[in-house]
Amino acid sequence: MIDTHVHVWQLGRNGCRWPTAAELRLYRDFDLDEFWETALPLGMTAAILVQSQESAADTEWLLGLAEQEDRVAAVIGWSDLAAPGASRRIQALALHRKLAGMRPMVQDRPADWYDDPDLAPGLAALADADLCLEALVRERHLPALARLAARLPIRIVVDHAAKPRIDEADGFAAWRAAIAPLADQRHVAVKLSGLLSECGSAGADAIPPYVEALIALFGTDRIIWGSDWPVLNAVSTYAGWQALARQLVPACAQAAVFGGNAGRIYRLTAEMLA
Repeated sequence: MIDTHVHVWQLGRNGCRWPTAAELRLYRDFDLDEFWETALPLGMTAAILVQSQESAADTEWLLGLAEQEDRVAAVIGWSDLAAPGASRRIQALALHRKLAGMRPMVQDRPADWYDDPDLAPGLAALADADLCLEALVRERHLPALARLAARLPIRIVVDHAAKPRIDEADGFAAWRAAIAPLADQRHVAVKLSGLLSECGSAGADAIPPYVEALIALFGTDRIIWGSDWPVLNAVSTYAGWQALARQLVPACAQAAVFGGNAGRIYRLTAEMLA
């Protein structure tokens, strides 16, 4: 099984500016040894490291870890896609055998961020390198992301199901309507991750309709599971989230959602999974 969403960080190093002291349960170093102590007993055999910092140093550090650790199948890195020279930076990073994609941190940006023409060279470089665009977005960003998907044939993975407003009365209907156009585009996949962090007062009992909608819209062949460790620790446990996801994903699709789909979507080779 592949955990497609794992973070590690060292406070004050490699451009690490988050978490801050306000995040009491997260404000310390988290490393791969601690992750594997948690994940291996639960059947995980490989992981994808995902950037948590808007920092080139963080991405370089993660790629270095991936070279040292065979069980790290791939890295989702970061680069400023709107910066001059973004395409050259991506071309250079793409030479690394374990780089699978890039993740701009858009969740707190304006709704039309993906419409910015300054992004065009960087996004084109991603597509040319056959790298994935990992979309850390909220519901308000989905229309612009759908427009991008329509004009550029780049593989897109929507993180955390676009962070639905699970604890708001109108959250489900608005979220479903916003994400449906993306699901219509076959080169877009979605990550079953981060939902417990969005529940608020609604609690985990509010999650099943969202997973049912993802299955109906994307099909089980375009859903991949991720833990969002250690961010998950602030609201639940690794075992708890894995068990809940297993309850909600049909048994016949679990091999795909918990591993097989990730191999295909992220272009994970036998060498990367060795």
